[in-house]
Amino acid sequence: MANLKLRGKDLQKIGYPKGSPVMSLAMQLMTKHYKHHNKGFVLDLLKKVKESPEAYKNDDILSRIAVYFGEFEAADKEQVFAQAIDLIPPNKAIPYTTYGSKFIDSSAKQQMNLAMQLPVTAAGALMADAHAGYGLPIGGVVALDNAVMPYGVGMDIGCRMCLSIYDISGSYVERNKYQLALDLKEQTRFGKEVFSKVGLPDILEREEFKTIKTVRNLKDKAWKQFGTSGSGNHFVEFGIVEIKDINNEFDLLTRQYLGVLSHSGSRGLGANIAQYYTKVAREKCWLPKVAQQLAWLDLDTEAGQEYWLAMNLAGDYASACHHDIHRRLSERLGERPLAVIENHHNFAWKEQLPNGKNAIVHRKGATPAGKGVLGIIPGSMTAAAFIVRGKGNTESLNSASHGAGRAMSRTKAKNSFTMKSLRQELSKHRVKLIGGGIDEAPMAYKDIRQVMNAQTNLVDVIGTFLPKIVRMDKG
Repeated sequence: MANLKLRGKDLQKIGYPKGSPVMSLAMQLMTKHYKHHNKGFVLDLLKKVKESPEAYKNDDILSRIAVYFGEFEAADKEQVFAQAIDLIPPNKAIPYTTYGSKFIDSSAKQQMNLAMQLPVTAAGALMADAHAGYGLPIGGVVALDNAVMPYGVGMDIGCRMCLSIYDISGSYVERNKYQLALDLKEQTRFGKEVFSKVGLPDILEREEFKTIKTVRNLKDKAWKQFGTSGSGNHFVEFGIVEIKDINNEFDLLTRQYLGVLSHSGSRGLGANIAQYYTKVAREKCWLPKVAQQLAWLDLDTEAGQEYWLAMNLAGDYASACHHDIHRRLSERLGERPLAVIENHHNFAWKEQLPNGKNAIVHRKGATPAGKGVLGIIPGSMTAAAFIVRGKGNTESLNSASHGAGRAMSRTKAKNSFTMKSLRQELSKHRVKLIGGGIDEAPMAYKDIRQVMNAQTNLVDVIGTFLPKIVRMDKG
């Protein structure tokens, strides 16, 4: 029997969108895996996949088409775009280094491969916690030549970690769990919860709130959400800090301390900035549909400069929110921290590459790890976070992972675990959870120890933070 031949017009007749990545993907998959079937059978099958996508979600081949049409997670739908990568001719694709490759799924690698084909790409690296995201994968690091990519930074601009270490023994947590849990409930807000506002924070007096229209329209939202945390994987935790490096930057003894660790970003301010300038980038920077989320803005343009200023403002706003959270909890403890360590991991920086050229380095879910730079790499609600010092490895573009990384999507986690199994896991590790959900179950994450072992040439470990009381959204 002759090999199957499909045309775009054939798929258009059965309702596949003209020029869509799913059309190209369907033609590629069917001619490869159904090449000995007749055309009528194949088109009838493709029509059934379009009309009843849920029926094919577990099929090894057809699920990749079904995900485009069904009510699947956005992150899963993104894989349709990623899987169509080889339909775009490479534009001098730049090689890059991958860390912990065996822990990274193929869709994240494919997304990274596409980003490395862009004409403005100068260098890249993929971190050990990487998984598929929108456009650039989470854990992707890409350096662009005088350009900034809104989705290369991400929706949650300036999402960051902040750790406060107190001159209080680590055993204080177990002895005072009830009171510390109460402090978290009273002094933190998540998702749609907000605090009553009294004065205007200094960050909201910034010029950008007056000079950039998009930002000006977001000032009220930024004020309302100031000092709060987002939903999803954002948290504030009490836990035990253990210093392991006697030669640490804060002259802390190698013992256990009480610590507060927070993870959150720029809230609605950053999300709206990202959405608006991604739309602008897509209008100004034509790319094939498979790559539209990688659209960039030239920094020599007004739009590029506006986004750059807005991005930096959102990052500073995220930092100020963390400082407000830690201030509240410090006041409840009646202590000032001995040390504070913090870092962004959804941001872009102007940096110099190993070849001496200046570039815009995007770290979408990656920790800055320049020589001597301190940061926090969290695990899960039951696994340790690592306090690290960067080694300045140029192959990773001075970067490291931003966490353990998801091993499964939120949907898969919800379908795989129960609240009972989550409670059993928390009990085993003596962790108290306030809020949270099955989608954030520790079992849905990669093993942070394996991730850290994959990047020993990127960071040194100064110490660890072990979560004991965790506050998340829905609490």
